[in-house]
Amino acid sequence: MYQRRVTIFVGHFGSGKTEIALNGALELAAAGSRVTLADLDVVKPYFRSRSARAILSDAGVNLLAPTGANVHADLPIIVPQIRSHLRDDHSRLIMDVGGDDVGARVLGSLSDVIPFDDTDCLLVLNFRRPSTPDPERAAAMVREIEAVGRVPVSGLISNTHLMDETTPEVVLDGYRLALETARLAEAPLVAVTVSEDLAEVLAAEELECPVVALRRIVKPPFAQSPELRTTGPLFVVN
Repeated sequence: MYQRRVTIFVGHFGSGKTEIALNGALELAAAGSRVTLADLDVVKPYFRSRSARAILSDAGVNLLAPTGANVHADLPIIVPQIRSHLRDDHSRLIMDVGGDDVGARVLGSLSDVIPFDDTDCLLVLNFRRPSTPDPERAAAMVREIEAVGRVPVSGLISNTHLMDETTPEVVLDGYRLALETARLAEAPLVAVTVSEDLAEVLAAEELECPVVALRRIVKPPFAQSPELRTTGPLFVVN
């Protein structure tokens, strides 16, 4: 998923894009890359990359997010810093962006400095969420994000889950719907992401894209515990 210098993750609330962005930043840092993660999600109040500030710092990942009294701000107050990082050819940049029209509008404000030839914009899909009930609505979301964000969606990630109640059947059902979305949107399905406990089970399936295992990093404030500090990079199963 990280073939280019800039990777943008977009997706509606509950898609899981923040977990994927965090895992990716940790993976790249562990491999020796200089990495910046930009938290541009101005929509979701709980599941944000900035919630893992200490974990990212320990791993050597630079986090661009509001701090101090503005830590929970819903305004894109860090856009000036992100613009400079988009121009920095010596650092990998991962952008965690909201998937609705408000979130995509933030992305559109940066389109003049995005290096399109070295950028992937990946839409994360969870078909167990109301915002993406079927492939037709998911494909429409691709077009909406492209129109408002002014950045082409270069690939899709299937991340259908039900948190702790996720089963292999749930993941495979989402995978099939994501394949149909890929056909409608004319964008490739680049990965299926799953929790570590399901990764080995799904490795036996003959899928058309890699299965990527994720560690859960972000929890809502009421569920946070010291276990958040025990994390590692993602890995590809097949």
